[in-house]
Amino acid sequence: RHHCVEGWSAVAAWHGVRLSDVAALVGADPDAGFVEFRSFDAGYWSSWDRASAFHPQTILAYGMNGDALGPGHGAPLRLYSATKLGYKMVKYLTEVSFLPAPTGGYWEDQGYEWFAGV
Repeated sequence: RHHCVEGWSAVAAWHGVRLSDVAALVGADPDAGFVEFRSFDAGYWSSWDRASAFHPQTILAYGMNGDALGPGHGAPLRLYSATKLGYKMVKYLTEVSFLPAPTGGYWEDQGYEWFAGV
């Protein structure tokens, strides 16, 4: 279920790889307490705490409802987790960085809640 801060929600079957598995493969710093996600969408980004980013439901999604992810849903790759509000799920993902401190985010820097858990 995808929850929007505006009050609507939608159900979809997302397909991808767990961020925690990718982090293990690339040797992400185990002391980095935060993860930053950047998009090629005009300066859009968000940062998460490590526990949320490594939650089993947090994935780098490349498919939805049995099909390849389309541009309207963030293709070729987007961040998805059922544990966060929609503005935390960065579309058109270009960069994932493991950092010692949170860096805010596009909406977070405009006053939206940083944690944004569901």
